[in-house]
Amino acid sequence: MLASLWGFLYSRCLRFWLKWLVRLLTGKCELQRVLEARGRPAPAALRLDFCVLVRSLTMFALQVLRNAVHVDEADVEKCVSDIMKEKKIEQRNAGFKTKLHVCLLQISGYKKLYLNVESLRKVPYDSDNKEHEEQLIELWNLLMPHESLKARISKQWCDIGFQGDDPKTDFRGMGMLGLVNLVYFSKHYTEEARQILSRSNHPKLGYSYAIVGINLTEMAYSLLKSGALKPHLYNAVSGLPQLEHFHQFYCYLVYEFDKFWFEEEPESIMHFNQYREKFHEKIKGLLLDYDVILTLKS
Repeated sequence: MLASLWGFLYSRCLRFWLKWLVRLLTGKCELQRVLEARGRPAPAALRLDFCVLVRSLTMFALQVLRNAVHVDEADVEKCVSDIMKEKKIEQRNAGFKTKLHVCLLQISGYKKLYLNVESLRKVPYDSDNKEHEEQLIELWNLLMPHESLKARISKQWCDIGFQGDDPKTDFRGMGMLGLVNLVYFSKHYTEEARQILSRSNHPKLGYSYAIVGINLTEMAYSLLKSGALKPHLYNAVSGLPQLEHFHQFYCYLVYEFDKFWFEEEPESIMHFNQYREKFHEKIKGLLLDYDVILTLKS
């Protein structure tokens, strides 16, 4: 009861006067203080400030500020000028303008990235789609260069970790996003992908490579959707994050999960969900660090 009352009084009365007093003492509005708190040049200075800025912007009363986190790339410059005008910040304040510009690009870009990933996830694998089929065959050729696929429907698919004779049934949860991620890792980290595939056939600690890969796509997707991936993407990308950056994070997960699995030495594959969740918690813990960057080097 007292906590609720304090929260109400602070949000409705005290917060306004505290902000007014701090602005009077510093000569800077809350937005300026958020961006300039650490005094470092952009974009490095924004490593910590990004997440704070997301919360801060959504609390301002001005409509232009509330709309800022949804602005399109083409409108960012005008949005920055409008914000500075509304907040009475001098337009010649180039440092602030640059920081705000980068922040808005990354915040709005994160939202667009999620929509693009979600759109790809919703595309079901279609065996009548030539492009889908070509990507699936490409995955086989990348992972098994010395063995020809004898038929489209074949038990050979189990050799790279699918459950049955036709991989299309395994993409139901993640749609084409699952396949695109598998192909991306195999294409850009071919040696690592083949090594991990080989390790996945271990007689005691083996696991289904492709199925686990699709499962890790779901993990990457859930982290993106929840917003947990923001610190990583804000640090790793100085502008608008693209699908490429999501795929890169997926590659990191695949590589690190394989190491984690063999380090943990599970009793059997029947305990996969338990260790998968443990790995998930480990990644979420790493993402709590505002300076984090989780990528592989090609």
